[in-house]
Amino acid sequence: MGSLAPCLCGPDERKVDDTEKSDVEARLESNRQTLDNIDAALVYIFAERFGCTNATCVLKFEYNLPPLDRAREEYRYARLRGLAKENKINQNFVEIRMRFVIDQIIQRHNEIAGEHEAPQASAT
Repeated sequence: MGSLAPCLCGPDERKVDDTEKSDVEARLESNRQTLDNIDAALVYIFAERFGCTNATCVLKFEYNLPPLDRAREEYRYARLRGLAKENKINQNFVEIRMRFVIDQIIQRHNEIAGEHEAPQASAT
Protein backbone atom coordinates (compact mmCIF):
# COMPACT_ATOMS: atom_id res chain seq x y z
CA MET A 1 0.00 0.00 0.00
CA GLY A 2 1.19 3.53 -0.81
CA SER A 3 0.65 6.39 1.56
CA LEU A 4 -2.05 9.00 1.09
CA ALA A 5 -1.23 12.58 0.21
CA PRO A 6 1.19 14.21 2.68
CA CYS A 7 -1.51 16.53 3.99
CA LEU A 8 -3.46 13.49 5.22
CA CYS A 9 -0.53 11.34 6.38
CA GLY A 10 1.46 13.87 8.34
CA PRO A 11 5.19 13.89 8.82
CA ASP A 12 5.51 10.17 9.68
CA GLU A 13 3.90 9.14 6.36
CA ARG A 14 2.10 6.31 8.09
CA LYS A 15 0.61 3.49 6.05
CA VAL A 16 -3.14 3.15 5.80
CA ASP A 17 -5.09 0.01 5.14
CA ASP A 18 -7.76 -0.32 2.46
CA THR A 19 -10.62 0.17 4.95
CA GLU A 20 -9.19 3.44 6.26
CA LYS A 21 -8.42 4.64 2.74
CA SER A 22 -11.97 3.82 1.67
CA ASP A 23 -13.33 5.75 4.67
CA VAL A 24 -11.17 8.77 3.84
CA GLU A 25 -12.31 8.69 0.22
CA ALA A 26 -15.97 8.48 1.30
CA ARG A 27 -15.55 11.41 3.69
CA LEU A 28 -13.76 13.40 1.01
CA GLU A 29 -16.57 12.73 -1.47
CA SER A 30 -19.15 13.75 1.13
CA ASN A 31 -17.29 17.01 1.77
CA ARG A 32 -17.06 17.68 -1.96
CA GLN A 33 -20.79 17.08 -2.40
CA THR A 34 -21.52 19.50 0.43
CA LEU A 35 -19.26 22.11 -1.19
CA ASP A 36 -21.02 21.61 -4.54
CA ASN A 37 -24.38 22.13 -2.81
CA ILE A 38 -23.13 25.29 -1.11
CA ASP A 39 -21.80 26.63 -4.43
CA ALA A 40 -25.20 26.02 -6.05
CA ALA A 41 -26.94 27.73 -3.13
CA LEU A 42 -24.67 30.75 -3.55
CA VAL A 43 -25.69 31.03 -7.21
CA TYR A 44 -29.38 30.88 -6.25
CA ILE A 45 -28.83 33.45 -3.50
CA PHE A 46 -27.07 35.79 -5.94
CA ALA A 47 -29.92 35.37 -8.44
CA GLU A 48 -32.44 36.24 -5.72
CA ARG A 49 -30.38 39.20 -4.54
CA PHE A 50 -29.86 40.60 -8.03
CA GLY A 51 -33.58 40.22 -8.77
CA CYS A 52 -34.39 42.26 -5.67
CA THR A 53 -31.76 44.88 -6.43
CA ASN A 54 -33.02 45.20 -10.02
CA ALA A 55 -36.48 46.01 -8.65
CA THR A 56 -34.89 48.48 -6.22
CA CYS A 57 -32.95 50.12 -9.06
CA VAL A 58 -36.13 50.56 -11.11
CA LEU A 59 -37.93 52.03 -8.09
CA LYS A 60 -35.09 54.47 -7.41
CA PHE A 61 -35.03 55.51 -11.05
CA GLU A 62 -38.81 55.99 -11.24
CA TYR A 63 -38.82 58.20 -8.14
CA ASN A 64 -35.59 60.00 -9.00
CA LEU A 65 -33.78 58.67 -5.94
CA PRO A 66 -29.98 58.53 -5.86
CA PRO A 67 -28.50 55.15 -6.80
CA LEU A 68 -26.27 55.15 -3.72
CA ASP A 69 -27.34 55.71 -0.12
CA ARG A 70 -24.11 56.30 1.82
CA ALA A 71 -25.71 55.82 5.25
CA ARG A 72 -27.19 52.50 4.11
CA GLU A 73 -23.81 51.40 2.71
CA GLU A 74 -22.02 52.27 5.96
CA TYR A 75 -24.64 50.34 7.93
CA ARG A 76 -24.39 47.36 5.55
CA TYR A 77 -20.60 47.11 5.78
CA ALA A 78 -20.56 47.53 9.56
CA ARG A 79 -23.18 44.79 9.84
CA LEU A 80 -21.26 42.47 7.50
CA ARG A 81 -18.00 43.06 9.37
CA GLY A 82 -19.80 42.19 12.60
CA LEU A 83 -21.26 39.02 11.11
CA ALA A 84 -17.86 38.03 9.73
CA LYS A 85 -16.20 38.57 13.10
CA GLU A 86 -18.96 36.68 14.88
CA ASN A 87 -18.47 33.74 12.50
CA LYS A 88 -14.66 33.90 12.61
CA ILE A 89 -14.37 34.81 8.93
CA ASN A 90 -11.83 37.34 7.69
CA GLN A 91 -13.69 40.67 7.67
CA ASN A 92 -11.72 41.99 4.70
CA PHE A 93 -12.60 38.88 2.69
CA VAL A 94 -16.31 39.48 3.28
CA GLU A 95 -16.11 43.21 2.60
CA ILE A 96 -14.14 42.81 -0.64
CA ARG A 97 -16.64 40.24 -1.97
CA MET A 98 -19.56 42.44 -1.01
CA ARG A 99 -17.98 45.47 -2.66
CA PHE A 100 -17.75 43.45 -5.87
CA VAL A 101 -21.47 42.61 -5.59
CA ILE A 102 -22.34 46.27 -4.95
CA ASP A 103 -20.24 47.35 -7.94
CA GLN A 104 -22.27 44.96 -10.10
CA ILE A 105 -25.48 46.44 -8.71
CA ILE A 106 -24.35 50.00 -9.46
CA GLN A 107 -23.45 48.92 -12.99
CA ARG A 108 -26.92 47.37 -13.35
CA HIS A 109 -28.52 50.55 -11.99
CA ASN A 110 -26.75 52.54 -14.70
CA GLU A 111 -27.97 50.05 -17.34
CA ILE A 112 -31.55 50.34 -16.07
CA ALA A 113 -31.30 54.14 -16.12
CA GLY A 114 -30.03 53.94 -19.71
CA GLU A 115 -32.88 51.61 -20.69
CA HIS A 116 -35.47 53.98 -19.21
CA GLU A 117 -33.91 57.11 -20.67
CA ALA A 118 -33.52 55.71 -24.21
CA PRO A 119 -37.28 55.61 -25.02
CA GLN A 120 -37.73 59.14 -23.66
CA ALA A 121 -34.82 60.44 -25.72
CA SER A 122 -36.21 58.94 -28.94
CA ALA A 123 -39.62 60.49 -28.29
CA THR A 124 -38.21 64.01 -28.58
